[in-house]
Amino acid sequence: MFRLPNSLPYLLAAAAALLAQQPTVFRADVSLVHVIATVKNKSGQLVGALSKDDFEIYDNGAPQEIKFFERQTDQPLSVALLIDVSGSTAKDLKFETDSASRFLKALLAEGKLEDRVSIFKFDDSITRVTPFTHDFALLDARLKKITGSAGTSLYDAIYLAAGELEPRQGRKVMVIVSDGGNTTSHYDTHQATSHYDTHQALQAAQLADTVIYPVVVMPITSDAGRNIGGENALTFMAERTGGRTFLPNLGKQLDKVFDQIITELRTEYYIGFYPHDVPLTKEPFHTLTVRVKNPELQVSARNGYYGEAEGNSGKPGDPAISLVPGQPRKKR
Repeated sequence: MFRLPNSLPYLLAAAAALLAQQPTVFRADVSLVHVIATVKNKSGQLVGALSKDDFEIYDNGAPQEIKFFERQTDQPLSVALLIDVSGSTAKDLKFETDSASRFLKALLAEGKLEDRVSIFKFDDSITRVTPFTHDFALLDARLKKITGSAGTSLYDAIYLAAGELEPRQGRKVMVIVSDGGNTTSHYDTHQATSHYDTHQALQAAQLADTVIYPVVVMPITSDAGRNIGGENALTFMAERTGGRTFLPNLGKQLDKVFDQIITELRTEYYIGFYPHDVPLTKEPFHTLTVRVKNPELQVSARNGYYGEAEGNSGKPGDPAISLVPGQPRKKR
């Protein structure tokens, strides 16, 4: 018969006593949390020469030690380009796709061989036009063939693109070219229709650690006829993922915006930490605060991530989403 060592009961009792002394609302998690940040001065100019010691990061209010830091990071980049092809944007579609083509050409030429782009179009359905690829010729050819239809499933498109970005490594970015309208968002999952709103689309992007850059094309310069609610929703998502919203007119302004996005992507800081002594709540969403010690500078970074909660370590969300290239997801 197998017998326990005589000393084991004492060891177990000592271990139990030690565990009883540990706080129950804190957790030291071994999973690396990474944050992509950009820094600007009061004039809006990017600041790219800071060091690790210039930054402070807090997880649920608890200060964290920065373990990994890169300035002008060259972490591999995955970009999901979402193009609104609904009826409200149809007359401007050619201008948008031409400008998007120039953007992708410059992005891939200036980046790393590991960088990848996937194109999605959305109207009353969502179609992944290309898989993630570094092949600009393929991206350009598919852009030229994009056509439009009725309806605007904006939030579904964000939700689905986030699902495609989630398993990818490195930096993840979603660039959304739209007028901000949303008229038909609902996505069928396991034959049960779900309607995705701003918060659900944002949650999907946060789960995928994705930075959102909305490009709200403004052919109309007055507020009359604009979708102010859609613009505000996109700005809400951009701010909470570390991105920002652009409101260009067609033509040179749109080209300039794409150039600005490339510049920001090449001037990003990569910050990584292992959560330590983080106060847990019943919610799995952890609030992140990233600061620089210089009060003259402003940081853009995601406002949180999904991690440990009291009593569980699960994450919210639907089952993984898989799209077939070129196949639209029609509403049922």
